[in-house]
Amino acid sequence: MTDTDLATSTAPADVVRRQYLASAAGDLDALRATLAPDVEWTEMAGFPLAGTYRTPEGVTSNVMEQLGKEWEGWTAHDDTYVVDGENVVVLARYTAANKATGKAIDVRVAHHFVVRGGLIVRFEQFVDTALVRDAMAH
Repeated sequence: MTDTDLATSTAPADVVRRQYLASAAGDLDALRATLAPDVEWTEMAGFPLAGTYRTPEGVTSNVMEQLGKEWEGWTAHDDTYVVDGENVVVLARYTAANKATGKAIDVRVAHHFVVRGGLIVRFEQFVDTALVRDAMAH
């Protein structure tokens, strides 16, 4: 598949992949373009940004922009995709260094996306929140 095909494909895994690429590039406009207007984006209880965010702008301002303020080089590495219809589960890991403490993380995560009509309508994060919080503790 060429980059052009990936950019226009509405296949659920391709839409999710575009989201990761946009996030890694810090391109919030491209990231918002992968999200449905009524998206529900849930960060896990115990995670510093825990909660459910709605609308593409709500997701990027409350999640990605906040991570950028508190962490250096926050990256979600999408390693393995498991696809079942509109459900895409990605086994991944986060790497970053906390700006306040200088402590680094390399933590495994699972992300569950639901993709309809070429847009992400739902996201749920599963992560070892204790490892993230440890890196934030002085």
